[in-house]
Amino acid sequence: MKVVVCVKQIPDPADPGALDPETKTLKRDMKLILDESDSYGVEMALQLVDAAGEGEVTLVSMAPNNERSGLSTALAMGAASATLVSDPALQGSDSLTTAKVLAAAIKDQSPDLVIAGSESSDGYTGTVPEQIAGVLDLPSVTAAKSITVDGSSIKVQRQTDAGHDDVECPMPCVVSVTAGVVEPRYPSFKGIMAAKSKPVDEKTAADLGFDADAVGWAGAGQEIVDVAEAPQREAGEIVEDDGEAYTRIVGFLEELKII
Repeated sequence: MKVVVCVKQIPDPADPGALDPETKTLKRDMKLILDESDSYGVEMALQLVDAAGEGEVTLVSMAPNNERSGLSTALAMGAASATLVSDPALQGSDSLTTAKVLAAAIKDQSPDLVIAGSESSDGYTGTVPEQIAGVLDLPSVTAAKSITVDGSSIKVQRQTDAGHDDVECPMPCVVSVTAGVVEPRYPSFKGIMAAKSKPVDEKTAADLGFDADAVGWAGAGQEIVDVAEAPQREAGEIVEDDGEAYTRIVGFLEELKII
């Protein structure tokens, strides 16, 4: 069984850096770390391969400056290898272009299952896994809280507001994993040392068949016009209960058209 996990390498949320004044995007010229949301996908994949008794977990990532610090963490967790797509031409790529690039890197590997986090911690679009599935013409299941392999299909508990849906899906397919559903393992010293010798295949956009004008800012279907500070939240109204406070609350909810 071969499982490919899409992982994103992001600036450390504890020290996210600054915005580039020209592109109005987050600067990524520093050491990047493994996105915590993707660590759950890596752990889920490792558990599936362990349960199957055979196979391997490989990683696919797109990052600037040939950055691989986050990949090293996932490799130390137990992934066997990685593909890193890094190219200055990719700067400014929107979510769909990112999905197309990752899909091209995934397609070369012919996996049984593709796993991704539901959304990245620095972008929060939540669209890339489904876009990858669309580009690869594969079925997709979102918000998975558990995955079980059953022959040539998988059974997924898909998290909902009311609990979960039981979904069965043929493989190969793409599954996005909800954060917090498993406890990612800590890389051991042995794993950290082994990660240094694990293969990382570096590719450019051209290697995957993309022209420079089809990716990055040139190929993006969006433009960042402005970035502004979020307004401070205003203080709420305090209602002291004098026996009739419920009428104030009902009136407030009526104003919001909630009731």
